[in-house]
Amino acid sequence: MTTLIIARHGNTFGPGDTPTRVGARTDLPLVESGRKQARAIGKFLKDNRMIPDVVYASELARAQETAKIAIRESGITNPVFTLDIFNEIDYGPDENKPEEDVIARIGKDALKDWNEKAIVPEGWKADPDRIIRHWIDFADQVKAHDDNETVLVVTSNGIARFAPHITGDFEGFIQNHGIKISTGALCIFNFKDGNWIVREWNLRP
Repeated sequence: MTTLIIARHGNTFGPGDTPTRVGARTDLPLVESGRKQARAIGKFLKDNRMIPDVVYASELARAQETAKIAIRESGITNPVFTLDIFNEIDYGPDENKPEEDVIARIGKDALKDWNEKAIVPEGWKADPDRIIRHWIDFADQVKAHDDNETVLVVTSNGIARFAPHITGDFEGFIQNHGIKISTGALCIFNFKDGNWIVREWNLRP
């Protein structure tokens, strides 16, 4: 059975830091808690016999570091293949701004729509149709390659929330799941009987 594992990168803010909306133009490294989360991902994959055959990550340091730590912890030495389709979205005027500033500009309703329905707020530089097409095309390539392949993708929250479109029923998915993903969390899809199904969503190892 083909398995697609999508991981959100680990923490980029530590105790005492002011979290900001970190997008494509803000390339922060992991902090220690983020590295711990990456190790937890690797341990989970090893303990659950979900060792990836192929590993992809965005170009951003936080995703690259998470991927490399995770695969090392899982006991393999696979390379990390970089794909820019998994780069976080550009938050436009809200890039690297604290959340209160973001809410002051776009309003609570717009942020709620983003967090619950993946509706992109005004000013953010993201094309949902393009992101969805990237996920569908990527998933098609994964399922066509090998019936028993396990693929790991390390990306960011703004991109990962569109992944359930590969099931063909995003609206049904958001009725039963929150689309926000915690740092260091996993979303696991299986290709079964001609369809992608969500096995786990926002699983924190």
